[in-house]
Amino acid sequence: MPTPHDSPAPTPSAPTGETRVTRSTCPYCGVGCGVLIESRGDRIVGVRGDPQHPANFGRLCTKGSTLHWTAHPQRQQATRLLQPMLRPHRNAAAEPVSWNQALQHVADRLAALIQREGPEAVGFYVSGQLLTEDYYVFHKLARGLIGTPHLDSNSRLCMSSAVVGYKLTLGADAPPACYEDLDHADCVLIAGSNTAWAHPILFRRLEQAKARRPQMRVIVVDPRRTDTCSLADLHLALQPGTDVMLFHGLLHVMEAQGWVDREYIERHTHGYAELRELVRDYTPEAVAQVCAIAVADLITAARWLAGVPHDWPAGKPLPRDQRQRTLSLYCQGLNQSTSGTAKNASLINLHLACGQIGRPGAGPLSLTGQPNAMGGREVGAMATLFSAHRDLTDAAHRRDMARLWGLLPDAALPDRPGLTAVEMFEAAARGQIKALWIACTNPAQSMPDQATVRQALRRAELVIVQEAYQTAATCQWADVLLPAATWGEKEGTVTNSERRISRVRAAVSPPRSPTGEGPWPDWRIAAEVGRRLQAQLPAHSTSSLFPYRSPEEIWNEHRESTRGRDLDITGLSYARLEQTPQQWPCPETAASGLPRLYTDGRFPTQDGRARFAAFPYEPVAEDRCQRYPYALLTGRLRDQWHGMTRTATVGRLFGHVGEPAVWMHSDDLREEGLQAGDLVRLESRRGRVVLPALPSDEVQRRQCFVPMHWGGEYLGGPSSSSTAPAHGINGLTLPAVCPRSRQPELKHAAVRIEPARLGWRLHAMAWLPPDKTLRAQAALRNLLTRFDYAVCVPFGASTATVPSDDSVPDDAMTDGLLFKAAAERAPVDSDWLIQLCQELELDGPDVVGLDDAPRRFHRRLRWSNPSHGDEGRLLTGFLLSGRCQSAGWMDALLRRREPVVIPTLMLLMDLRIPPTGAAPASSPTVCQCLGVSEEAIVADLRGRHGDEAQRLRGLQQALGCGTQCGSCLPQLRRLLRAHSPSPSTAVAGTEAEGALR
Repeated sequence: MPTPHDSPAPTPSAPTGETRVTRSTCPYCGVGCGVLIESRGDRIVGVRGDPQHPANFGRLCTKGSTLHWTAHPQRQQATRLLQPMLRPHRNAAAEPVSWNQALQHVADRLAALIQREGPEAVGFYVSGQLLTEDYYVFHKLARGLIGTPHLDSNSRLCMSSAVVGYKLTLGADAPPACYEDLDHADCVLIAGSNTAWAHPILFRRLEQAKARRPQMRVIVVDPRRTDTCSLADLHLALQPGTDVMLFHGLLHVMEAQGWVDREYIERHTHGYAELRELVRDYTPEAVAQVCAIAVADLITAARWLAGVPHDWPAGKPLPRDQRQRTLSLYCQGLNQSTSGTAKNASLINLHLACGQIGRPGAGPLSLTGQPNAMGGREVGAMATLFSAHRDLTDAAHRRDMARLWGLLPDAALPDRPGLTAVEMFEAAARGQIKALWIACTNPAQSMPDQATVRQALRRAELVIVQEAYQTAATCQWADVLLPAATWGEKEGTVTNSERRISRVRAAVSPPRSPTGEGPWPDWRIAAEVGRRLQAQLPAHSTSSLFPYRSPEEIWNEHRESTRGRDLDITGLSYARLEQTPQQWPCPETAASGLPRLYTDGRFPTQDGRARFAAFPYEPVAEDRCQRYPYALLTGRLRDQWHGMTRTATVGRLFGHVGEPAVWMHSDDLREEGLQAGDLVRLESRRGRVVLPALPSDEVQRRQCFVPMHWGGEYLGGPSSSSTAPAHGINGLTLPAVCPRSRQPELKHAAVRIEPARLGWRLHAMAWLPPDKTLRAQAALRNLLTRFDYAVCVPFGASTATVPSDDSVPDDAMTDGLLFKAAAERAPVDSDWLIQLCQELELDGPDVVGLDDAPRRFHRRLRWSNPSHGDEGRLLTGFLLSGRCQSAGWMDALLRRREPVVIPTLMLLMDLRIPPTGAAPASSPTVCQCLGVSEEAIVADLRGRHGDEAQRLRGLQQALGCGTQCGSCLPQLRRLLRAHSPSPSTAVAGTEAEGALR
């Protein structure tokens, strides 16, 4: 077994046969899992969890365990941005240039614009996926050199409400709890988070803690019954946006029952009297009515959260050492709201009122959605911050930064907050912001109100996009494209949700273009522009502001900026972090970082006391009405991440959920006259999309759910003109923001749902090599706007194992591409057909075709081994247009990759009922690691008896599902309960998923 190394990335001359192992960190969610990257030469060939990393102890989820597949050379060459590109003018195609040309062009354009319009004409929009060192250089470039306050991160979309909530109540943006608290908690509250899907490895730890201590209580607060509810002892399925009402109601019950910790309140807090007066009106009956929950459930939840033992006498004071311990985990359901700050603060109020903070097993712990959203907050990459949690409005903090950066006395740093993400793009749409520098984020997919975002990108004079993937939707708006190194290729640090700092290390060099140019680390790009720009702007310093030769030099400067601050990390060096990841604070005098904060009851406020925040309940920004009667909820998928620029390069990750859809309550589906799989128009006040509708037992009446990942790269249709890129699901969301955190309400919008009666259908799919799959997908984006409904997504082979990447032949049928469309009328031209057949390789000599041009009826079949006649052939591609009645069973036939015995003529006919020999309908993949489908699991469960634990063990022994990464365990439990031995038990959702195939 190769051992982890501490040397830099190999050079191209390194021996190609030697397997190297590099310790690094996963680039997905904020759990911060350690990974071991296996590489040979300049190729990553494997990845596994690092058993020594305290965030995951060797576990990885489905996304992390397939990272090496995303680094496959074919996928990299098809999707990566490998050379700087310049657009001579707005309507011209981008042209490749050298790094020197690109950097000088950026510096010249910025210098001229700043001299003409002033520094505030420039805005920076960066990302929670940058490393801390990258962030730091961007912060210095924007604030220290240019002097613009307009630097914000896409963390504004996920964590800013948590930041403001912490600062208002506890005094600093510092999560006080840690992952280890799951092992000590008596009650765990999960609010606004589908942790089972969004933070799977942390959920595995919770599962194990509850298995060891079954008496632990788990409360889930979520409008949907998600997979996270598989572990819940109590599910509070509140109405969307009513969290503040719920939390105030819980405090009302705690106060009325005498369950609060009055000694802790008196000794360590301020403001409780005002809050107590506010919650007096939040009676159980009023809360139950607004939230649509039972009064008894509210009282039960209050008792569990307060930590009151079940046999404790009523009215008797509860000493702190006998109070059971409560840990809260929360995420975007609280944050992405116009009441985001109020939701966060009201939850923290409960912890303060009951003394549930500063001891093992107790405290509020916000879960970050990105791998380094915490790191960006630490170095000032937010519109209100300088480095080390300093504020722009504080004169002493500005003097600190000027001294640290060696600025001249007359160099003025920004003294007021900059524009936040939504505000920045609105300002650019108005013409106020003239230049946008976008780094490692995809606002043309992820921002709300996409119409305004597109207007901003059109109107800005200069759009600089610094990106690893040329497939990101924002790239098509760029005047300058700067290729960035990505995971496995760059060095630095990240900070996870529990304040733990880990090293990110390069295993290989970045790939290169044919000209020899290649991606650079993000910090180096920003520093090189900074050096050139400093030479053209008035003097800010007598020396270079960007003297860095390595990320470690940047780290050392950042480290010094934290001296004496609440997040003091002066005791952490790269060498120390190489030994083990550490939590902050960790000053020079500390032996290690602090796992928990505020253990002494003192908080980083002027008087050392925490503060209760009394915010009244306010409803969602856009409530349901007669015209828009449905509440649209958004969220994550288990096997995808954010805008999918990385995860969508691996077809097998579409096995769990294969394409965009809207999930509805079955009664709503029936009332609308719909059946599973019928197309509907989903429309808000800002845009509309067409999607298949599926029944779901997760959502309540008059609610619907669509995953947030589906942007215009995958989903087309009527939100766009024939020349504009599609908007995707965020064409529906609204830009209303929390007045304190400025975080948008991405989680909720009012919509209407109507049948989309589109008579002409198109269904085309084919197995292709990975590079051709991804190139075809990019090439076919222009067709997404040609139809009323269109979707273009990869799919993949469901193999029994995830083999090492170099064991799979480059031409293996591991990836494919699906293109589906529908329209009221068939297209009158044939350009779409020609392009689709070319990209899916349905125009070669091994293709059989049939055309009826007047009826717009087309058929194409592609075979492997066509000489074998009607037996022994594999169907490797097909295209159907017209009514497409046979699309479902032909889709399954192709995905199965089994010999086809059906005569060619029958396949060319539009048969609704499959002929003998056709494959059964495809079933979603539940276990991604071993390729186990829902169909196989349900079939196995039919013959199993015993209790749930016995049936799960038998299932795992028979099929292996749930024995690898464990991401499928929550769904396995739901299937176990849905398919109990009782013959009267029915399953919800299996047919619905099959309708997408």
